[in-house]
Amino acid sequence: MTKLSFPPGFLWGGATAANQCEGAWQVDGKGESIQDHLTAGSLTTKRVFTWDIEPDKYYPSHDAIDFYHHYKEDIALFGEMGFKVFRLSINWSRIFPNGDEAEPNEAGLAFYDRVFDECHKYGIEPLVTLSHFELPLHLVEKYQGFADRRTIDFFLNYCRAVFTRYKDKVKYWLTFNEINFATIPLGNGPVLGIVDKKTTDIMHPVDDLQRRYQALHHVFVASAKAVKLAHEINPDMMVGNMVAYLTTYPFTPAPEDMLLFQNQTRKMSWFCGDVQVKGEYPYYMENYFQKNGIKIHFEPGDAEILKEGVVDFYTFSYYQTNCVTAGGTTLDQVGGNIHGGVKNPHLEVSEWGWQIDPVGLRYTLNEIYDRYHVPIMVVENGLGAEDKVEADGSIHDPYRIEYLRLHIIEMAKAIADGVDLIGYTSWGCIDLVSAGTGEMKKRYGYIYVDRDNFGNGSLARSRKDSFFWYKDVIATNAQNVLKNANAVAP
Repeated sequence: MTKLSFPPGFLWGGATAANQCEGAWQVDGKGESIQDHLTAGSLTTKRVFTWDIEPDKYYPSHDAIDFYHHYKEDIALFGEMGFKVFRLSINWSRIFPNGDEAEPNEAGLAFYDRVFDECHKYGIEPLVTLSHFELPLHLVEKYQGFADRRTIDFFLNYCRAVFTRYKDKVKYWLTFNEINFATIPLGNGPVLGIVDKKTTDIMHPVDDLQRRYQALHHVFVASAKAVKLAHEINPDMMVGNMVAYLTTYPFTPAPEDMLLFQNQTRKMSWFCGDVQVKGEYPYYMENYFQKNGIKIHFEPGDAEILKEGVVDFYTFSYYQTNCVTAGGTTLDQVGGNIHGGVKNPHLEVSEWGWQIDPVGLRYTLNEIYDRYHVPIMVVENGLGAEDKVEADGSIHDPYRIEYLRLHIIEMAKAIADGVDLIGYTSWGCIDLVSAGTGEMKKRYGYIYVDRDNFGNGSLARSRKDSFFWYKDVIATNAQNVLKNANAVAP
Protein backbone atom coordinates (compact mmCIF):
# COMPACT_ATOMS: atom_id res chain seq x y z
CA MET A 1 0.00 0.00 0.00
CA THR A 2 1.12 3.55 -0.75
CA LYS A 3 1.23 6.27 1.89
CA LEU A 4 -0.47 9.40 0.62
CA SER A 5 1.57 12.60 0.55
CA PHE A 6 2.21 15.80 -1.33
CA PRO A 7 5.71 16.47 -2.70
CA PRO A 8 8.03 18.96 -1.00
CA GLY A 9 7.58 22.42 -2.50
CA PHE A 10 3.96 21.80 -3.49
CA LEU A 11 2.36 25.16 -4.32
CA TRP A 12 -0.56 25.66 -1.92
CA GLY A 13 -2.55 28.86 -2.29
CA GLY A 14 -5.71 30.57 -3.43
CA ALA A 15 -7.19 32.27 -6.48
CA THR A 16 -9.04 35.48 -7.37
CA ALA A 17 -9.89 37.55 -10.45
CA ALA A 18 -9.47 41.31 -10.77
CA ASN A 19 -13.02 42.01 -11.89
CA GLN A 20 -14.42 40.09 -8.92
CA CYS A 21 -12.30 41.65 -6.20
CA GLU A 22 -10.38 44.81 -7.18
CA GLY A 23 -13.09 47.45 -7.50
CA ALA A 24 -11.69 50.96 -8.08
CA TRP A 25 -13.13 50.75 -11.58
CA GLN A 26 -12.34 54.36 -12.52
CA VAL A 27 -9.29 54.96 -10.30
CA ASP A 28 -5.79 55.88 -11.51
CA GLY A 29 -6.66 55.94 -15.19
CA LYS A 30 -8.32 52.53 -15.45
CA GLY A 31 -10.57 52.16 -18.48
CA GLU A 32 -13.89 50.37 -18.56
CA SER A 33 -13.90 46.60 -19.05
CA ILE A 34 -16.64 44.34 -20.28
CA GLN A 35 -17.27 43.23 -16.68
CA ASP A 36 -17.91 46.81 -15.55
CA HIS A 37 -21.11 46.72 -17.59
CA LEU A 38 -22.55 43.55 -16.01
CA THR A 39 -25.25 44.07 -13.39
CA ALA A 40 -25.69 42.04 -10.23
CA GLY A 41 -27.94 38.99 -10.27
CA SER A 42 -28.78 35.99 -8.14
CA LEU A 43 -29.55 32.29 -8.41
CA THR A 44 -32.97 33.22 -9.84
CA THR A 45 -32.17 36.57 -11.52
CA LYS A 46 -29.87 36.74 -14.53
CA ARG A 47 -27.04 39.25 -14.82
CA VAL A 48 -27.61 41.85 -17.53
CA PHE A 49 -25.06 43.51 -19.82
CA THR A 50 -25.79 47.19 -20.52
CA TRP A 51 -23.83 49.28 -23.01
CA ASP A 52 -24.43 52.35 -20.84
CA ILE A 53 -24.08 52.47 -17.07
CA GLU A 54 -27.66 52.85 -15.86
CA PRO A 55 -28.08 54.74 -12.56
CA ASP A 56 -30.83 52.48 -11.25
CA LYS A 57 -28.77 49.31 -11.61
CA TYR A 58 -25.99 47.89 -9.42
CA TYR A 59 -22.72 46.87 -11.07
CA PRO A 60 -20.76 44.80 -8.51
CA SER A 61 -17.35 45.04 -10.22
CA HIS A 62 -17.26 48.80 -9.70
CA ASP A 63 -16.38 48.38 -6.03
CA ALA A 64 -16.32 44.58 -5.48
CA ILE A 65 -14.39 44.01 -2.21
CA ASP A 66 -12.01 46.91 -2.94
CA PHE A 67 -8.87 44.77 -3.08
CA TYR A 68 -7.32 47.81 -4.81
CA HIS A 69 -7.18 49.63 -1.49
CA HIS A 70 -7.03 46.57 0.80
CA TYR A 71 -4.36 44.52 -0.97
CA LYS A 72 -1.80 44.90 1.81
CA GLU A 73 -4.24 43.66 4.44
CA ASP A 74 -5.45 40.81 2.21
CA ILE A 75 -1.99 39.60 1.20
CA ALA A 76 -0.90 39.75 4.85
CA LEU A 77 -3.77 37.37 5.63
CA PHE A 78 -2.66 35.08 2.80
CA GLY A 79 0.83 35.23 4.28
CA GLU A 80 -0.56 34.35 7.70
CA MET A 81 -2.11 31.24 6.15
CA GLY A 82 1.26 30.39 4.64
CA PHE A 83 0.33 30.69 0.95
CA LYS A 84 3.09 29.54 -1.39
CA VAL A 85 1.26 30.92 -4.44
CA PHE A 86 -1.48 33.48 -5.08
CA ARG A 87 -3.37 33.36 -8.36
CA LEU A 88 -4.66 36.75 -9.47
CA SER A 89 -5.35 38.49 -12.76
CA ILE A 90 -4.19 41.76 -14.21
CA ASN A 91 -7.06 43.91 -15.39
CA TRP A 92 -6.11 44.65 -19.01
CA SER A 93 -7.96 48.01 -18.96
CA ARG A 94 -5.90 49.11 -15.94
CA ILE A 95 -2.75 48.83 -18.09
CA PHE A 96 -4.26 49.90 -21.44
CA PRO A 97 -7.52 51.74 -20.68
CA ASN A 98 -8.89 51.30 -24.21
CA GLY A 99 -6.85 48.23 -25.08
CA ASP A 100 -5.42 49.61 -28.33
CA GLU A 101 -3.11 52.40 -27.10
CA ALA A 102 0.58 52.34 -27.96
CA GLU A 103 1.79 53.10 -24.43
CA PRO A 104 0.65 51.64 -21.09
CA ASN A 105 -0.83 53.48 -18.13
CA GLU A 106 1.98 53.89 -15.62
CA ALA A 107 -0.37 54.11 -12.62
CA GLY A 108 -1.79 50.70 -13.49
CA LEU A 109 1.65 49.14 -13.86
CA ALA A 110 2.73 50.67 -10.55
CA PHE A 111 -0.27 49.16 -8.75
CA TYR A 112 0.68 45.61 -9.71
CA ASP A 113 4.30 46.36 -8.83
CA ARG A 114 3.08 47.04 -5.31
CA VAL A 115 0.92 43.92 -5.25
CA PHE A 116 3.74 41.64 -6.39
CA ASP A 117 6.20 43.24 -3.97
CA GLU A 118 3.74 42.61 -1.17
CA CYS A 119 3.41 38.96 -2.23
CA HIS A 120 7.18 38.47 -2.19
CA LYS A 121 7.35 40.08 1.25
CA TYR A 122 5.50 36.99 2.53
CA GLY A 123 7.26 34.47 0.28
CA ILE A 124 4.22 34.13 -2.00
CA GLU A 125 4.76 33.37 -5.70
CA PRO A 126 2.28 35.27 -7.95
CA LEU A 127 0.46 33.20 -10.57
CA VAL A 128 -0.91 35.79 -12.98
CA THR A 129 -3.76 35.40 -15.47
CA LEU A 130 -3.42 37.79 -18.39
CA SER A 131 -7.05 37.75 -19.55
CA HIS A 132 -9.69 36.73 -16.99
CA PHE A 133 -12.93 37.84 -18.70
CA GLU A 134 -11.71 41.48 -18.50
CA LEU A 135 -11.38 42.75 -22.08
CA PRO A 136 -11.40 46.55 -22.33
CA LEU A 137 -14.87 47.69 -23.37
CA HIS A 138 -13.41 49.77 -26.20
CA LEU A 139 -12.09 46.60 -27.87
CA VAL A 140 -15.58 45.11 -27.63
CA GLU A 141 -17.28 48.18 -29.08
CA LYS A 142 -14.82 48.99 -31.88
CA TYR A 143 -13.46 45.58 -32.88
CA GLN A 144 -15.84 42.97 -31.41
CA GLY A 145 -12.86 41.71 -29.48
CA PHE A 146 -10.98 38.80 -30.99
CA ALA A 147 -13.40 38.56 -33.90
CA ASP A 148 -11.01 41.15 -35.36
CA ARG A 149 -7.51 39.77 -35.88
CA ARG A 150 -6.00 43.13 -34.93
CA THR A 151 -6.85 42.35 -31.31
CA ILE A 152 -4.05 39.75 -31.34
CA ASP A 153 -1.55 42.59 -31.67
CA PHE A 154 -3.28 44.64 -28.97
CA PHE A 155 -3.06 41.64 -26.64
CA LEU A 156 0.62 41.12 -27.47
CA ASN A 157 1.35 44.79 -26.80
CA TYR A 158 -0.26 44.35 -23.38
CA CYS A 159 1.72 41.14 -22.78
CA ARG A 160 4.98 42.81 -23.75
CA ALA A 161 4.33 45.62 -21.28
CA VAL A 162 3.63 43.35 -18.31
CA PHE A 163 6.18 40.64 -19.16
CA THR A 164 8.89 43.29 -19.41
CA ARG A 165 7.82 45.16 -16.30
CA TYR A 166 7.43 42.07 -14.10
CA LYS A 167 10.01 39.73 -15.63
CA ASP A 168 11.82 39.45 -12.30
CA LYS A 169 8.67 39.43 -10.13
CA VAL A 170 6.35 36.90 -11.79
CA LYS A 171 7.46 33.42 -12.80
CA TYR A 172 4.09 31.77 -13.50
CA TRP A 173 1.62 33.14 -16.07
CA LEU A 174 -1.68 31.93 -17.56
CA THR A 175 -2.91 33.29 -20.89
CA PHE A 176 -6.74 33.06 -21.09
CA ASN A 177 -9.00 32.04 -18.24
CA GLU A 178 -11.38 29.14 -18.96
CA ILE A 179 -10.68 29.49 -22.67
CA ASN A 180 -13.04 26.64 -23.52
CA PHE A 181 -16.06 28.79 -22.60
CA ALA A 182 -15.65 29.90 -26.22
CA THR A 183 -16.86 26.49 -27.42
CA ILE A 184 -20.39 27.47 -26.33
CA PRO A 185 -22.40 30.67 -27.01
CA LEU A 186 -21.89 31.93 -23.44
CA GLY A 187 -18.19 32.44 -24.17
CA ASN A 188 -18.75 35.13 -26.79
CA GLY A 189 -18.44 37.99 -24.33
CA PRO A 190 -16.14 36.84 -21.50
CA VAL A 191 -13.44 35.09 -23.55
CA LEU A 192 -13.74 36.55 -27.04
CA GLY A 193 -15.10 40.06 -26.44
CA ILE A 194 -18.00 39.59 -28.86
CA VAL A 195 -21.24 41.24 -27.74
CA ASP A 196 -23.74 41.48 -30.58
CA LYS A 197 -25.84 44.65 -30.46
CA LYS A 198 -28.94 42.47 -30.80
CA THR A 199 -28.09 40.51 -27.64
CA THR A 200 -30.49 41.15 -24.77
CA ASP A 201 -29.46 38.19 -22.58
CA ILE A 202 -25.68 37.82 -22.31
CA MET A 203 -26.14 34.31 -20.88
CA HIS A 204 -27.88 33.36 -24.15
CA PRO A 205 -26.33 35.76 -26.67
CA VAL A 206 -26.86 36.13 -30.38
CA ASP A 207 -24.36 33.62 -31.71
CA ASP A 208 -22.58 33.17 -35.01
CA LEU A 209 -20.68 29.86 -35.09
CA GLN A 210 -18.32 30.96 -37.85
CA ARG A 211 -17.43 34.21 -36.11
CA ARG A 212 -17.08 32.57 -32.69
CA TYR A 213 -14.69 29.83 -33.81
CA GLN A 214 -12.67 32.21 -35.97
CA ALA A 215 -12.32 34.48 -32.94
CA LEU A 216 -11.24 31.50 -30.85
CA HIS A 217 -8.57 30.77 -33.46
CA HIS A 218 -7.30 34.31 -32.97
CA VAL A 219 -7.19 33.67 -29.22
CA PHE A 220 -5.17 30.48 -29.80
CA VAL A 221 -2.69 32.44 -31.92
CA ALA A 222 -2.52 35.23 -29.32
CA SER A 223 -1.87 32.69 -26.56
CA ALA A 224 0.88 30.94 -28.53
CA LYS A 225 2.57 34.23 -29.40
CA ALA A 226 2.39 35.24 -25.72
CA VAL A 227 4.16 32.02 -24.70
CA LYS A 228 6.98 32.69 -27.17
CA LEU A 229 7.24 36.33 -26.11
CA ALA A 230 7.45 35.42 -22.40
CA HIS A 231 10.26 32.95 -23.07
CA GLU A 232 12.15 35.57 -25.10
CA ILE A 233 11.89 38.17 -22.33
CA ASN A 234 12.80 35.74 -19.54
CA PRO A 235 13.45 32.06 -20.35
CA ASP A 236 12.70 31.17 -16.73
CA MET A 237 9.08 32.31 -17.02
CA MET A 238 6.55 29.51 -17.30
CA VAL A 239 3.28 30.05 -19.17
CA GLY A 240 0.23 27.83 -18.82
CA ASN A 241 -3.27 27.58 -20.21
CA MET A 242 -6.49 27.49 -18.19
CA VAL A 243 -9.47 25.26 -18.99
CA ALA A 244 -12.80 24.88 -17.24
CA TYR A 245 -12.67 21.10 -17.20
CA LEU A 246 -16.25 19.87 -17.39
CA THR A 247 -16.02 16.33 -16.13
CA THR A 248 -18.93 14.34 -17.52
CA TYR A 249 -20.10 10.75 -17.12
CA PRO A 250 -22.44 8.73 -19.36
CA PHE A 251 -25.68 8.36 -17.39
CA THR A 252 -26.17 4.76 -18.48
CA PRO A 253 -24.07 2.04 -20.16
CA ALA A 254 -26.05 2.58 -23.35
CA PRO A 255 -23.65 2.97 -26.31
CA GLU A 256 -25.51 6.14 -27.30
CA ASP A 257 -24.77 7.67 -23.90
CA MET A 258 -21.11 6.72 -24.25
CA LEU A 259 -20.85 8.40 -27.66
CA LEU A 260 -22.57 11.55 -26.37
CA PHE A 261 -20.20 11.66 -23.39
CA GLN A 262 -17.20 11.21 -25.70
CA ASN A 263 -18.27 13.90 -28.16
CA GLN A 264 -19.14 16.42 -25.47
CA THR A 265 -15.89 15.83 -23.58
CA ARG A 266 -13.82 16.26 -26.72
CA LYS A 267 -15.44 19.51 -27.81
CA MET A 268 -15.79 21.18 -24.42
CA SER A 269 -12.89 19.84 -22.36
CA TRP A 270 -10.22 18.50 -24.72
CA PHE A 271 -10.29 20.77 -27.77
CA CYS A 272 -8.65 23.88 -26.31
CA GLY A 273 -6.10 21.88 -24.34
CA ASP A 274 -5.20 19.88 -27.44
CA VAL A 275 -4.44 23.08 -29.37
CA GLN A 276 -2.53 24.76 -26.52
CA VAL A 277 -0.54 21.72 -25.34
CA LYS A 278 -0.13 19.76 -28.57
CA GLY A 279 0.00 22.77 -30.89
CA GLU A 280 -2.50 21.68 -33.51
CA TYR A 281 -6.21 21.31 -34.20
CA PRO A 282 -7.51 17.79 -33.44
CA TYR A 283 -9.19 15.72 -36.15
CA TYR A 284 -12.52 15.56 -34.33
CA MET A 285 -12.89 19.35 -34.48
CA GLU A 286 -11.98 19.41 -38.16
CA ASN A 287 -14.90 17.01 -38.59
CA TYR A 288 -17.17 19.25 -36.46
CA PHE A 289 -16.23 22.29 -38.53
CA GLN A 290 -16.96 20.47 -41.79
CA LYS A 291 -20.38 19.28 -40.58
CA ASN A 292 -21.32 22.79 -39.42
CA GLY A 293 -20.01 24.74 -42.40
CA ILE A 294 -17.25 26.42 -40.37
CA LYS A 295 -14.06 27.43 -42.19
CA ILE A 296 -11.21 28.56 -39.97
CA HIS A 297 -8.99 31.03 -41.82
CA PHE A 298 -5.31 30.51 -41.06
CA GLU A 299 -2.95 33.35 -41.93
CA PRO A 300 0.46 32.19 -43.25
CA GLY A 301 2.54 31.05 -40.29
CA ASP A 302 -0.39 30.38 -37.92
CA ALA A 303 0.17 26.62 -37.88
CA GLU A 304 3.84 27.11 -37.03
CA ILE A 305 2.98 29.65 -34.32
CA LEU A 306 0.61 27.18 -32.63
CA LYS A 307 3.34 24.52 -32.65
CA GLU A 308 6.05 26.82 -31.35
CA GLY A 309 3.91 28.43 -28.66
CA VAL A 310 2.68 25.39 -26.72
CA VAL A 311 2.24 25.98 -22.99
CA ASP A 312 4.65 24.83 -20.29
CA PHE A 313 1.99 23.50 -17.94
CA TYR A 314 -1.75 22.81 -17.83
CA THR A 315 -4.20 24.35 -15.36
CA PHE A 316 -7.90 23.91 -14.90
CA SER A 317 -10.91 24.63 -12.75
CA TYR A 318 -12.88 21.81 -11.15
CA TYR A 319 -16.02 22.22 -9.08
CA GLN A 320 -18.45 19.42 -9.93
CA THR A 321 -19.44 16.74 -12.41
CA ASN A 322 -22.54 16.05 -14.46
CA CYS A 323 -24.06 13.16 -16.38
CA VAL A 324 -25.29 13.15 -19.96
CA THR A 325 -27.76 10.89 -21.71
CA ALA A 326 -28.99 10.59 -25.25
CA GLY A 327 -32.47 9.58 -24.17
CA GLY A 328 -35.10 10.89 -21.80
CA THR A 329 -35.89 14.51 -21.03
CA THR A 330 -37.91 13.82 -17.88
CA LEU A 331 -34.84 12.98 -15.79
CA ASP A 332 -33.89 15.29 -12.91
CA GLN A 333 -31.53 18.06 -14.00
CA VAL A 334 -28.80 19.88 -12.06
CA GLY A 335 -26.89 23.12 -12.66
CA GLY A 336 -23.22 24.02 -12.99
CA ASN A 337 -20.76 26.79 -13.74
CA ILE A 338 -21.29 26.57 -17.52
CA HIS A 339 -24.09 24.12 -18.13
CA GLY A 340 -26.05 21.54 -16.27
CA GLY A 341 -26.76 17.90 -16.86
CA VAL A 342 -28.63 14.89 -15.59
CA LYS A 343 -28.59 14.42 -11.83
CA ASN A 344 -26.18 11.74 -10.64
CA PRO A 345 -28.00 9.70 -7.95
CA HIS A 346 -24.68 8.93 -6.23
CA LEU A 347 -23.80 12.57 -5.50
CA GLU A 348 -24.95 15.33 -3.18
CA VAL A 349 -25.50 18.92 -4.36
CA SER A 350 -24.50 22.31 -2.97
CA GLU A 351 -26.87 25.15 -2.07
CA TRP A 352 -26.48 26.39 -5.64
CA GLY A 353 -27.30 22.99 -7.13
CA TRP A 354 -23.75 21.96 -8.09
CA GLN A 355 -22.97 18.26 -7.64
CA ILE A 356 -20.13 17.50 -5.23
CA ASP A 357 -17.74 14.83 -6.55
CA PRO A 358 -14.27 14.67 -4.94
CA VAL A 359 -13.44 11.31 -6.56
CA GLY A 360 -14.15 12.90 -9.93
CA LEU A 361 -11.16 15.17 -9.36
CA ARG A 362 -8.83 12.16 -9.11
CA TYR A 363 -10.36 10.76 -12.28
CA THR A 364 -9.96 14.12 -14.06
CA LEU A 365 -6.33 14.57 -13.01
CA ASN A 366 -5.47 11.13 -14.34
CA GLU A 367 -7.27 11.79 -17.63
CA ILE A 368 -5.47 15.11 -18.17
CA TYR A 369 -2.02 13.81 -17.28
CA ASP A 370 -2.47 10.69 -19.39
CA ARG A 371 -3.27 12.86 -22.38
CA TYR A 372 -0.67 15.61 -22.03
CA HIS A 373 2.23 14.55 -19.75
CA VAL A 374 2.95 18.10 -18.60
CA PRO A 375 2.85 19.51 -15.04
CA ILE A 376 -0.66 20.30 -13.79
CA MET A 377 -2.16 22.79 -11.37
CA VAL A 378 -5.72 22.85 -10.04
CA VAL A 379 -6.27 26.62 -10.05
CA GLU A 380 -9.95 26.76 -9.14
CA ASN A 381 -11.87 24.49 -6.78
CA GLY A 382 -14.16 25.24 -3.89
CA LEU A 383 -17.64 25.38 -2.42
CA GLY A 384 -19.90 28.38 -2.84
CA ALA A 385 -22.12 28.69 0.23
CA GLU A 386 -23.94 31.22 2.38
CA ASP A 387 -22.01 31.83 5.60
CA LYS A 388 -23.47 32.99 8.90
CA VAL A 389 -21.66 35.44 11.19
CA GLU A 390 -22.26 34.52 14.83
CA ALA A 391 -22.92 37.10 17.55
CA ASP A 392 -19.30 36.90 18.67
CA GLY A 393 -18.08 37.48 15.09
CA SER A 394 -17.02 33.88 14.48
CA ILE A 395 -17.85 32.12 11.22
CA HIS A 396 -18.15 28.35 11.31
CA ASP A 397 -17.95 26.74 7.87
CA PRO A 398 -17.49 22.99 8.40
CA TYR A 399 -19.22 22.32 5.05
CA ARG A 400 -16.41 24.14 3.23
CA ILE A 401 -13.70 22.39 5.22
CA GLU A 402 -15.25 19.00 4.44
CA TYR A 403 -15.56 19.78 0.72
CA LEU A 404 -11.91 20.87 0.50
CA ARG A 405 -10.68 18.03 2.72
CA LEU A 406 -12.20 15.38 0.47
CA HIS A 407 -10.83 17.01 -2.69
CA ILE A 408 -7.34 17.29 -1.20
CA ILE A 409 -7.38 13.58 -0.36
CA GLU A 410 -8.29 12.75 -3.97
CA MET A 411 -5.48 15.01 -5.25
CA ALA A 412 -3.05 13.06 -3.07
CA LYS A 413 -4.39 9.82 -4.54
CA ALA A 414 -3.85 11.18 -8.05
CA ILE A 415 -0.24 12.03 -7.13
CA ALA A 416 0.14 8.45 -5.86
CA ASP A 417 -1.24 7.33 -9.24
CA GLY A 418 1.71 9.12 -10.86
CA VAL A 419 0.15 12.46 -11.83
CA ASP A 420 2.59 15.40 -11.85
CA LEU A 421 0.43 17.79 -9.83
CA ILE A 422 2.47 20.81 -8.73
CA GLY A 423 -0.02 23.22 -7.20
CA TYR A 424 -3.50 23.95 -5.87
CA THR A 425 -5.17 27.37 -5.61
CA SER A 426 -8.68 27.09 -4.22
CA TRP A 427 -11.13 29.55 -5.69
CA GLY A 428 -12.14 32.75 -3.94
CA CYS A 429 -9.67 32.41 -1.05
CA ILE A 430 -11.18 35.69 0.11
CA ASP A 431 -14.91 36.31 -0.43
CA LEU A 432 -15.54 38.04 -3.75
CA VAL A 433 -18.27 38.71 -6.29
CA SER A 434 -19.63 35.54 -7.90
CA ALA A 435 -18.96 35.53 -11.64
CA GLY A 436 -22.07 33.55 -12.51
CA THR A 437 -24.63 35.35 -10.38
CA GLY A 438 -22.93 38.63 -9.52
CA GLU A 439 -23.74 38.28 -5.83
CA MET A 440 -21.73 38.26 -2.61
CA LYS A 441 -23.99 35.80 -0.81
CA LYS A 442 -22.35 32.88 -2.63
CA ARG A 443 -19.07 32.80 -0.70
CA TYR A 444 -15.99 30.62 -1.24
CA GLY A 445 -13.40 32.26 0.97
CA TYR A 446 -11.38 31.49 4.05
CA ILE A 447 -11.66 35.22 4.75
CA TYR A 448 -15.08 36.78 5.23
CA VAL A 449 -15.71 40.23 3.74
CA ASP A 450 -18.50 42.35 5.21
CA ARG A 451 -20.29 43.13 1.95
CA ASP A 452 -23.78 42.19 0.79
CA ASN A 453 -25.39 41.68 -2.61
CA PHE A 454 -26.23 45.37 -2.90
CA GLY A 455 -22.84 46.85 -2.03
CA ASN A 456 -23.59 47.52 1.63
CA GLY A 457 -21.16 46.72 4.44
CA SER A 458 -17.97 47.88 6.11
CA LEU A 459 -15.64 45.73 3.94
CA ALA A 460 -14.06 44.48 7.18
CA ARG A 461 -12.13 41.23 6.81
CA SER A 462 -12.43 38.38 9.33
CA ARG A 463 -11.13 34.83 9.56
CA LYS A 464 -13.49 31.87 9.15
CA ASP A 465 -12.83 28.47 10.74
CA SER A 466 -11.58 27.32 7.34
CA PHE A 467 -8.83 29.97 7.54
CA PHE A 468 -7.16 28.18 10.45
CA TRP A 469 -7.83 24.76 8.93
CA TYR A 470 -6.19 25.68 5.60
CA LYS A 471 -3.28 27.27 7.46
CA ASP A 472 -2.64 23.86 9.03
CA VAL A 473 -3.01 22.12 5.65
CA ILE A 474 -0.23 24.29 4.23
CA ALA A 475 2.01 24.10 7.31
CA THR A 476 1.86 20.29 7.37
CA ASN A 477 1.76 19.78 3.59
CA ALA A 478 -1.69 18.23 4.23
CA GLN A 479 -0.36 15.46 6.46
CA ASN A 480 -3.07 16.06 9.08
CA VAL A 481 -5.68 15.71 6.35
CA LEU A 482 -4.11 12.56 4.95
CA LYS A 483 -3.27 10.69 8.14
CA ASN A 484 -6.80 9.28 8.43
CA ALA A 485 -7.30 8.83 4.70
CA ASN A 486 -7.32 5.41 3.17
CA ALA A 487 -4.06 4.35 1.57
CA VAL A 488 -4.23 3.47 -2.10
CA ALA A 489 -2.96 0.39 -3.82
CA PRO A 490 0.20 0.79 -5.93
